[in-house]
Amino acid sequence: MTGTVPTRAAGEHPTLRHAAVIGGGPAGLMAAEELARAGLSVTVHERMPSVGRKLLMAGRGGLNLTHSEPVERFVTRYGTAKDWIAPMLEVLSPAALTRWCEGLGQQTFVGSSGRVFPNTFKASPLLRAWLSRLEHLGVRIVTRETWQGWGTDGSLVFSGPDGPLTVRADVTVLALGGASWPRLGSDGGWVNVLRDAGVAVADLVPANVGVLIRWSDVLGGRFHGEPLKRIAITHQGRTVRGEAILTRGGLEGGAIYALGPQIRAALEQDQQAHLLLDLRPDLAETALAARLSGPRDGASLATILRKRAGLSPVAAGLVREAGPVPAEPEALARRIKAVPLMVTGLSAFDRAISSAGGVRQSAVDDRLMLKARPGVFVAGEMLDWEAPTGGYLLQASFASGLIAARGALDWLASQPDT
Repeated sequence: MTGTVPTRAAGEHPTLRHAAVIGGGPAGLMAAEELARAGLSVTVHERMPSVGRKLLMAGRGGLNLTHSEPVERFVTRYGTAKDWIAPMLEVLSPAALTRWCEGLGQQTFVGSSGRVFPNTFKASPLLRAWLSRLEHLGVRIVTRETWQGWGTDGSLVFSGPDGPLTVRADVTVLALGGASWPRLGSDGGWVNVLRDAGVAVADLVPANVGVLIRWSDVLGGRFHGEPLKRIAITHQGRTVRGEAILTRGGLEGGAIYALGPQIRAALEQDQQAHLLLDLRPDLAETALAARLSGPRDGASLATILRKRAGLSPVAAGLVREAGPVPAEPEALARRIKAVPLMVTGLSAFDRAISSAGGVRQSAVDDRLMLKARPGVFVAGEMLDWEAPTGGYLLQASFASGLIAARGALDWLASQPDT
């Protein structure tokens, strides 16, 4: 038995132009807010049972909205995409994002690291306030609808609980996320849809993700989950200070994430990457050697490493992992200051905080409209940029959502009324 596929407009107001926002994360909701403020009838289509799931996950350890460092330094965090992201930060700067958050009744504070958080330290109060605002603006949110692409007549095609349906919209913003945290809705399923439509898309790869290192069973088993604090990691001449966590299969944490693009490039070229781990970056090698000198008076190596070198048990384990431990103070100091590590790969997407790759800059114009699909705009993690943790991911997602919405309004203004 055959039947027609149900069709509906993107909004509920037949006299208004309709905007479809596909994806209910930070970029999509920011786009929806801007479009609704301009007087459009806006519907957000979300494939999961509720919106903002990844935002809520990000807030489990404290919602790091943005960073307070100077914009000139802030923009360098986006690496090769900094010239693309810079104009977005001019439209929605870190200071402007903070004011937006406070406009929702969520006061903020700057942590000791310069990161900006809501006073509640949580995402749920902010999301509740934001959804209340969107409701007041007339934004309609539809859940459990998965975008499948376009019909032959240009309509949006979805699969939903009641089967397939099509949606007609005057303008569309895609904010479907990357491929990290697939159980929260971002699985990269849109990549082939856009490629089939002639859009250039770089492969999605894990970002802000741990690295794989073949530890001995003793080290990996005994110290799984143990933190390495106040360390420095060097790769190809670049050194990053921070923290990391030892896992059974390698290392993860901020110091590793910051080197992610370089490590990934080395793995693509050589199938391995060589790191040097400095367990006491606050001490010069000569000063450390002096501390290690002198008679041991029967003290064990573990005691020497703990009392004289100030190493935690997991750090001492890494010194041993690198091979026979030198007895000479100078050689031991060199080992502590440069523990060699060989990375053999990256952890899987289900452990990645974000993803790299996505819609290439060449595929969109300055308004983030797809050149191959006029009237369709792209925002958030779908775009081919990446950044370390620290507030940079959310900042660019919010900013690109705003840029896409304003681009959509600009494009609509240039279209004849129908």
